[in-house]
Amino acid sequence: MLDRRLLLAAASGLALFAAASARAAEAPANANTVTELVVTAAPYAVSLDSVATSINVVGREELDRAPAVGLGDVLNGLPGLRSTFYGPGASRPVIRGLSGPRVLILQNGVGLVDASSLSPDHAVASEPGEASRIEVLRGPSTLAYGGSAIGGVVNVIDDRIPTRPAADGPEGRVAAAAGSGDDSYSLSGSIKAGSGPWVFAADAVTRESGDYDVPVNPVSDRLAAASGETPLADRTVRNSDVTMLAYGAGVSYIGETGYLGVSAKRTETQYGVPYAQIVIVGPPPAEGPVSIDLKQTRLDARGESAVALGLFDRARFSVGYADYEHAELEVATGAVGTRFLSQGTEGRIELVQAERDGWQGAVGVQGLVRTFEALGDEAFIPPTDINEVGVFVLQRLDRDAWGVEGGLRLDRRNLEAGLSGRPTSDVAAAYGLDWSTTASGPTFTNVSASAAVFWRPATDWFVGFSISRNGRAPTEFELFADGPHGGTGSYEVGNPALESEKVTSYEVTLRWTGSGRAELHLFTARYDGFIQELPTGLLAEGDGTISATGELPVFRYSQTAATFSGIELEASHDLWRDGARSIAVEGVFDTVRGKTDLGPPARIPSWSATARLVWKGERTDGQIEVRQVGDQDRLAAFELPTDGYTMVNVQAGLKPFEDKDLTLFVEGRNLGDVEAREHTSFLKDIAPLPGRTVRMGVSWAF
Repeated sequence: MLDRRLLLAAASGLALFAAASARAAEAPANANTVTELVVTAAPYAVSLDSVATSINVVGREELDRAPAVGLGDVLNGLPGLRSTFYGPGASRPVIRGLSGPRVLILQNGVGLVDASSLSPDHAVASEPGEASRIEVLRGPSTLAYGGSAIGGVVNVIDDRIPTRPAADGPEGRVAAAAGSGDDSYSLSGSIKAGSGPWVFAADAVTRESGDYDVPVNPVSDRLAAASGETPLADRTVRNSDVTMLAYGAGVSYIGETGYLGVSAKRTETQYGVPYAQIVIVGPPPAEGPVSIDLKQTRLDARGESAVALGLFDRARFSVGYADYEHAELEVATGAVGTRFLSQGTEGRIELVQAERDGWQGAVGVQGLVRTFEALGDEAFIPPTDINEVGVFVLQRLDRDAWGVEGGLRLDRRNLEAGLSGRPTSDVAAAYGLDWSTTASGPTFTNVSASAAVFWRPATDWFVGFSISRNGRAPTEFELFADGPHGGTGSYEVGNPALESEKVTSYEVTLRWTGSGRAELHLFTARYDGFIQELPTGLLAEGDGTISATGELPVFRYSQTAATFSGIELEASHDLWRDGARSIAVEGVFDTVRGKTDLGPPARIPSWSATARLVWKGERTDGQIEVRQVGDQDRLAAFELPTDGYTMVNVQAGLKPFEDKDLTLFVEGRNLGDVEAREHTSFLKDIAPLPGRTVRMGVSWAF
């Protein structure tokens, strides 16, 4: 049924484009003057200085200089953001203490259809090196994307489907870098060229790194003391190598009233999973180090056009199909242990209202059809078909001195799990589960709403208050898990009785954009039915047999009340400016505190503070950064404390040619070679962050 809806949505988008092109309707000009536009916050134009909640934008120049790492590590350090850091091969953003299925990662506004949200050892099937910009949304601003965005949205935006012509012949970019500490290199590039209304684009990115060096034994002293194990005398995190290649191409027809385009992309990633480097006493473990071989093929279609449909003057559609697979391999033998397969289509249509005296708005529909399957030794969830559909409306009234905005969304999610013939483990039976009699097709319906008021009490000042109520349906992991999970080192048991997770969020925003910039966010989110994995106190063998000497602690999904509250602050100020030259100071501070009825939730980051001194000249730039991360001793069961750290990073750039956009850069990270461990990482006690590294690179735009 939903397959037909998605095909109808795509066909409707094509029809809207064709009809509008035939009429050659002209879109009314937007009367509002805006600064940098935020694509992800709403289908209509909203400037970064006018959003009522917390949004960050990472541009192409920053991405060209970013380390060749995964998405979570690139964004780590933005206000309220950390990384799940499962070694260099797999990292996902943590937003305000939330991760996994509560953080939605998009590619040009639609989902990735990968498996990264289901386990920390699963890499994101999207590379920062292929993006033209990345937008990060937190809090109530995520309503347009549904309950899976209950914690935040990260939208990776690329130019693979061109939306504007190549102005003066072919245009593009090339970036390359190499680094010490892990013998890494990266190379990325893109090109766009046109012939009349047809515009073609192609891009590619590759990176490779070996095992990375650290300043201490990878195994922490705390873990060694708690487990009684002896760490190996090593200063390298073994089995942390990465090889990645992604490439794609697209074509668009760009007319006077809009565009219509298609693209294809292939991603191939192989990466090792770090393991505990300890002295083995007795027989070696049955399973040795594991690597992951990830492949995804993705097809996209996207279009936008002027229309004349009552209130609406523009229509957009976007639809993406992905075929994803990753295999977990024994490094020693190459044998395949477990395979994860995900195949699906996601699409959305948006109708945007003509701007009238500060009133903007949009309505939209979104749908997802997906099949997920795990095969092999750790196939701890059954094959599952997921169908989702959502409709939403967003409205905003901006009267310059004050304004209001709001949104409403209805989501329906249905899961059909293959429980027929599925055996029930001893662990699951201990909690009264029998998969042969469990309802295999639960359906969840959620209504989400948000509202905000804002005003500008004086020039350069913006004050906003927002409130939202969101619902998130449980995932297939949370409902149906029954088996050993290597990514978390536990035996996991789902709970088919779980209900939708509900959260009421409040946020206060204070923004100043005078001679510098300062932005403060105060937030709290109160959850009803917060879903989390809780330790049961049992131990199990890999086959699900309960045993007092079992190697896997048993965790079960349960629901409690929870509250997350925090502060985010970022500011910059010019100390000196003379034309294009300036010296500025920048600062970032964030902290979040989580609590549930059963104590602190797991892997909540501690506070962090970052200070930078930034130089910008006509053809040179540079910065010195000092980042302090605090201790974390508010712990969930089975967690060990994490020490804070102070890290010093420097960066410098040079544009040697006045008439060419060519930049040479050098970067030093963790210059003090300090031990740094992320409390948000499952591997924090066996895989610290990299030690001192130096990178050199070049970027060229033409």
